[in-house]
Amino acid sequence: MAAGGSYSIVEYFGGDDGYRCGYCKHENGNFSHGMWSHTMTVQDYQDLIDRGWRRSGKYVYKPIMNKTCCPQYTIRCHALNFHPSKTHKKTLKKVNKFLSKGEMPVEKQDEGHEGLLEDIKGRLKPFSSILQRTVAIAAEKTQSFLSGEPMDSVHEEGVQPPPQEPLKIDHSEVQDTTTSPDTDTTNSTAPTTPREDAAPAPAEKTPNVTPKPGKGADPNRPQCRKAKDIRKERRLQKEQQKQQEAVNPTPSKPSSNQCKSLEEFITESLPNDPLHRLEVRLVRSNPPSPQFKASFDASYQVYKLYQMAIHKDPPDKPTESQFKRFLCDSPLEVSLFTVHFKLAQTQSLGCPAREIAFTRQLQQQSPKLAYYYLGFYVHSCPKMRYKGQYRPSDLLCPETYTWVSIERCIPRLDISAYSRLNENAQAGDACALKELGRVLVLHRRTVMPYAAYARKRKGSNDEKEVEQYASLVGQTCVERILLYRA
Repeated sequence: MAAGGSYSIVEYFGGDDGYRCGYCKHENGNFSHGMWSHTMTVQDYQDLIDRGWRRSGKYVYKPIMNKTCCPQYTIRCHALNFHPSKTHKKTLKKVNKFLSKGEMPVEKQDEGHEGLLEDIKGRLKPFSSILQRTVAIAAEKTQSFLSGEPMDSVHEEGVQPPPQEPLKIDHSEVQDTTTSPDTDTTNSTAPTTPREDAAPAPAEKTPNVTPKPGKGADPNRPQCRKAKDIRKERRLQKEQQKQQEAVNPTPSKPSSNQCKSLEEFITESLPNDPLHRLEVRLVRSNPPSPQFKASFDASYQVYKLYQMAIHKDPPDKPTESQFKRFLCDSPLEVSLFTVHFKLAQTQSLGCPAREIAFTRQLQQQSPKLAYYYLGFYVHSCPKMRYKGQYRPSDLLCPETYTWVSIERCIPRLDISAYSRLNENAQAGDACALKELGRVLVLHRRTVMPYAAYARKRKGSNDEKEVEQYASLVGQTCVERILLYRA
């Protein structure tokens, strides 16, 4: 059992049937293994992420990489070494313009949607006081803290719902249970008092002046020189200057072209009194804190409008229960809340660049926070390739569960959507299943190894299912996670 008495309890569902793919829209081409997590420690979830698992609410799933139509590779970014690209810098500058002056650039895909934007503003108006404090959508807490991706649609991630309703387990009587400390996350845009921008001064008009007739060359000016003589003189002057600097070196001034940090790009051009402010708070979502409850309605409205504007959902589809199930419910012993929403339909908040910066900020207090997990990288889906632009990044090899630099992976994925990424043919799964009998199970509120359970349940025919679960989870996790057996 996990240190300190903490434990995870899961129900395994398998994954033999195909279902609709949210990436290529294949009707039954998406395959994944799934299990329902009644409770889970942060360490267990971190280890599952490092074996290709992912969660949607309390449902934890792992794509069957060599079978699914669009293989999904776990991707992580080295947060401490991240440098924004030109595209990231442009996005951050646009966000700063919005924060400082309220400028909302209308891009090509926004043209013709002005009415929708006004509708979004109007429907959010009743929640303006709440939005000033916090606008948030749930994410998960891992040992790397921010392991979520930008708010992709619940449909786009192609998550398969559990094939049956999970059982209600009363695990309060399982011995050695412990409660977790309160911790938590949130971001918000908080408008301050609006101010009027000064109107630009009108440009001065240049009068049309007719030049006076010339009187010929000025005898007092020096005669024209040949271009090659000028170049030769300049070259000599530069050589003399270099010789002087070698004898009497002077301290060099910092170049304006030096690489700026991510934090500098986020804060540059912001005045002391911006029109809007972006605020980051930690807010506990499980159990719900007063701050979480106060911001829930505003958060749900942002999620609903996002689904309608970006993913064209009808108004009745993004329900409150869907929002809770997809982004709020969490099996983790400590669950956090963080912002993932769009401004003006296409203008993002610079996520995940801002979350990477937040990870770097948290790393100063917790040195273990070194990576930012962006969820899944889907090379066969062009719109999901943007995650590969956050570098340096690694992809998880689906066969050895080792991390490989994305630069080395791209050539292989260009050839085949599914590929073993680790080039070392001798490398294997270090946490591969070795002893099935050591799998921990929870049966009638009693924790026991599977070997003891099998002896007690003579004639049990679940060995293949348990073996499949154990091989996917790995030997390390099966000796800590409790597999529920009815």
